[in-house]
Amino acid sequence: MPRIPLPWLAEHVALRPGTDAEALAADLVKVGLEEEAIHPAAVSGPLVVGRVLTEVGEPQKNGKTIHWCTVDVGPEHNATNPADPDGPACRGIVCGAHNFGAGDLVVVSLPGVVLPGGFEIAARKTYGHISDGMICSVRELGIGEDHEGILVLDDDAIARYGLDPDALVPGADAKAMLGLADEVLEINVTPDRGYCFSMRGVAREYSHSTGAAFTDPGVPTAADLEPAAGEFAVELDDDAPIHGVPGCDRFVAQVVRGVDPSRPSPGWMQRRLTQAGMRPISLAVDVTNYVMLDLGQPLHAYDLATLHAPIVVRRARPGERLTTLDDVDRALDAEDLLITDSEGDRGARIIGMAGVMGGAATEISASTTDLLVEGAHFDPISVARTARRHKLPSEAAKRFERGVDPLLQRVAVRRCAELITTYGGGEISEVLTDAGGGFAPVTVTLPLDLPERVVGVAYTRDEVLGTLRELGCELGPVREQGGTQVVDATVPSWRPDLLVPVDLVEEVARLRGYDRIDSVLPSAPAGRGLTFGQRMRRRAADALADAGWVETLSYPFVGDAELDALGLPADDPRRDAVRLVNPLAETQPLMRTSLLLTLLATARRNVSRGVGDLAVFEVGLVTVADAKAAPAPTGGVYPGDDVLARIEAAVPSQPRHVAGVLAGRREPAGWWGPGRAADHTDAIEAVRLVARAVGAEVTVRAAELMPWHPGRCAAVLLGDTVVGHAGELHPSVVAGLDLPARAVAFEVDLDALVAAVPDAPRQAVPVSTFPLAKEDLALVVDEAVTAAELGAAVRAGATGSTAGHVLEELRLFDVYRGAQVGEGKKSLAFALRLRAADRTLTAEEIEAVRESAIAEAAGRCGAVLRS
Repeated sequence: MPRIPLPWLAEHVALRPGTDAEALAADLVKVGLEEEAIHPAAVSGPLVVGRVLTEVGEPQKNGKTIHWCTVDVGPEHNATNPADPDGPACRGIVCGAHNFGAGDLVVVSLPGVVLPGGFEIAARKTYGHISDGMICSVRELGIGEDHEGILVLDDDAIARYGLDPDALVPGADAKAMLGLADEVLEINVTPDRGYCFSMRGVAREYSHSTGAAFTDPGVPTAADLEPAAGEFAVELDDDAPIHGVPGCDRFVAQVVRGVDPSRPSPGWMQRRLTQAGMRPISLAVDVTNYVMLDLGQPLHAYDLATLHAPIVVRRARPGERLTTLDDVDRALDAEDLLITDSEGDRGARIIGMAGVMGGAATEISASTTDLLVEGAHFDPISVARTARRHKLPSEAAKRFERGVDPLLQRVAVRRCAELITTYGGGEISEVLTDAGGGFAPVTVTLPLDLPERVVGVAYTRDEVLGTLRELGCELGPVREQGGTQVVDATVPSWRPDLLVPVDLVEEVARLRGYDRIDSVLPSAPAGRGLTFGQRMRRRAADALADAGWVETLSYPFVGDAELDALGLPADDPRRDAVRLVNPLAETQPLMRTSLLLTLLATARRNVSRGVGDLAVFEVGLVTVADAKAAPAPTGGVYPGDDVLARIEAAVPSQPRHVAGVLAGRREPAGWWGPGRAADHTDAIEAVRLVARAVGAEVTVRAAELMPWHPGRCAAVLLGDTVVGHAGELHPSVVAGLDLPARAVAFEVDLDALVAAVPDAPRQAVPVSTFPLAKEDLALVVDEAVTAAELGAAVRAGATGSTAGHVLEELRLFDVYRGAQVGEGKKSLAFALRLRAADRTLTAEEIEAVRESAIAEAAGRCGAVLRS
């Protein structure tokens, strides 16, 4: 986000006296520029100018020579002379640099100063002296990289840092002189206001907010709008424009010769670049960056000696590659707009990706004396696609993709060339190349009552017209159209986002003040509230939460690592996932096909942070790889209902699942007992709980499916259709994810459960007033017989007895294995609760139910009543 040093901003707009970063933020937020951060001054404490009075070299045993100095730091800061109590007041300081002497003016950090990086200065004893401060180098002050010696405030430093010689007296505040006391405001700019990525744009907005006088540094002259054929030819040859708009409609090239490559950029410029978040590199590069930050026009400087005319702006061809300035070799796409020169053949050599990054072949070097400065206007959509395709969010791309003023190029190139020759010498070629041009401004017809009708505030005619003029619009006469007054507003070149009347309405609301818009709570329309599906999903989530589970939310992006962690076989359909073209992370390019892929990562993260007993669940979408080929519509125009319908039909299915992971104790330990560890039956019961909450009837049967343990996994069936699984996780999965031993999990298709339930009021069942009869059955079966199979047999026998449908509840309450039942056997004990709606059950009826249940269990499962 843009960073705004206040002194830099003050060059374009009259800041109110006493304005600090906090006050600036308050003024800018009124016009929609929100504060992102306030960066405090780089240095705090007494940093002053000092004059070296004496300097004595003292060789040390380690071969190093230090300098014991007395320094006059002004009457306010001087102390008793440590070398001569009767001498002039000063401070004694030990210094290891050798590039200064008595009489020199230097920058002194007194005790209490905190330098960049949190380096705090204090008086300390060193080399046999009390060093009462520090004489600073450029790097220690954070205004450059030079650390060979300390900063001497001589004529060269005065010119480099723009200092006032008359102000350089002992005790003067060096922070203010060097810009180290400046606060910097960082703001958040919305995508439609790219002009605010410059001091020019922010200064204009400050003027809108406060009425302060604004001086526009980017106003072109009449000559700046005329095409020009300079000494270096440029051709615009975009034969495949995106959405019918040329990728480059203006290209300005200015030659500068004889620049001294050894000259650095001025200190004030380096300081401003650093405050704005950019690293100073060299004079030519720093100037192009500075002008970009100041005016909002990205620039690029080429080594003229490496170029071959003409420059050709064209689209990439199949198989072309480019090594960019970051030394990355990139394969180019046919949509990429390129800057090429004619080494060998016209447009043959690629020298840059238009609006994104230059190429390494024409990079400015330490021996470059002749430059070609480029300032162009590129199509925002073309630049945005290239930047995202190559993952290059450069400072230039950030501005071009938001829209750059198409009339600014010659102004910016001229400013850049003047700064380069001012600080690096050389000459500007008398003629420049300006190819393209022909900007056609947008005119919007605005009904003068539209702002009031849309916003709800009674704006007067003068307020509306005044706001449009304040924006920079050129207005035609007010006229009648369709019974209402309208005005034709020609939008300024720096606002490409203003295209239709409501865009101007938004500007009226913004500049007249959002505080004028009343907060009115809209009346809620009549309706049924939540849909049936929403109510069912909330019931399922509420039921799990009431049972002690904690709901979580995870991103749906996964990669091969997550699939491998679940031990999925190569042919498992869950590996057939939808792949994203532009993933947030290269390691996670797939859409999840199972909630457990991301929920287990959530569980792992919580366990790694000390959560021992864990019960988490998630309700979310999974993506099925059943997408069809979708048409690619042309950007910028409505594709038509048929194309939109085909696109919608091609979207892959995304059923909603619910999944949970349980680890550690299900019941905590305490004075009441040792607690109980979670097991596979808890996962199965969670599925049954979800089914009961939505009103679906499910059954379970033994199954084998990763990531579950083959002997402790149950398939969840809705009728004859498998809709999920539950059970204990496979030991290899548990070990690989560092989860507690014998962790359990479930996942079920929640949409399938909801779809099986009719969207109709539930019929209330009368409550019987007759007494309950209780019967318990302990049945011995083979180990291979599941509890679900035996329970189904008991239920069928009980409901099929001569007593009729009197089974109210059937519950498994005990499982026993041991010597009493024999090897390979187990005992399953069921509680039967019997009640009739119209009578008290007789002993004969209860016995009939019992005998029928035993007989059916024996017939189906070979069960024997345990004695």
